[in-house]
Parts: sequence; structure tokens; C-alpha cells
Amino acid sequence: MANGMDERGKAFESKWAHDAELRFKVEARRNRLLGAWAAEKKGLSGEAAETFIVAVIASDFQEAGDEDVFRKLRSELDESVSDAVIREKMTECLNSAVAEAAKA
Repeated sequence: MANGMDERGKAFESKWAHDAELRFKVEARRNRLLGAWAAEKKGLSGEAAETFIVAVIASDFQEAGDEDVFRKLRSELDESVSDAVIREKMTECLNSAVAEAAKA
């Protein structure tokens, strides 16, 4: 009996770890897409764009949730890009990242 419980426990832990890794990869991909979009809005290209994209990805490690990424984008983009547009783009990029992960 204990052996069956142990196996179920290990299976649950394995699935949880896999799901956590998948969430991390999807969020990192979303942030890369967001960074590329914002870099284009800022007129960045080449190495400057890549450096900016990495900064957007890194901003997600400040706190749990998406507000740290939103604040980074808000601070970098001018007022012609509204909060609503940034949030819509965050959702759009998340959906793209999820679709890409489903194909992999």
C-alpha cells in the first residue's frame, strides 16, 4: 500500500516539476516576444535590441506575477503606447508562447 502511495507521490512531484518548467519556458518566451516588440517600438536593432530584450526577460525575476514586466515596459515606452496596449500585447505574446510550447 505504501509503495503505491509513494509511486503516486513521485508521479505528482514529477508532473508538478514538469509543469513548473513549462510555465517558466512559456513566460521567458513571452518576455522575449514582448522585449522584441518594445525594442522595435523604441527603434532599437541589433545588439542594442538584444540587450533590451534580455533586460525585459530579467525584469520578470523581480517579483511573482507580471507587474514587474509591465512596469519595465511602461518605464521604457513613451506615452503614445497606452497601458491598455501594453497589457494587450502581454496577453497576445503569452498566447503565442503557449501555442509555440504546445507545438514543441
